[in-house]
Amino acid sequence: MAAPEPPKAPSATQTLGAMWLYSLLRFGLFFAIWGVLWVARVPGFFAAGIALVLSIPLSFVLLSKQRQKMAANLEQRINARKSREADLDSKLAGDEPES
Repeated sequence: MAAPEPPKAPSATQTLGAMWLYSLLRFGLFFAIWGVLWVARVPGFFAAGIALVLSIPLSFVLLSKQRQKMAANLEQRINARKSREADLDSKLAGDEPES
């Protein structure tokens, strides 16, 4: 009986792409809030502080779908790596015949 094939991991490009997109969206949210505060004539560093404080909880709500996608992508990569390591460990221990 053949051993089950390890789960397919997303490519490094897909993982990095998801991480970059999430990061860019977080920065975009921060700069959008900062821009609104700048138009409202709030002083620079004070506006940046307010934008930072507001963008963190807003990103949890507004970017939850992208964050979950990125987390799922990372989880799939971790699970695939653990499966490959367990397969290699069992082969090195002699528990499984070579194909």
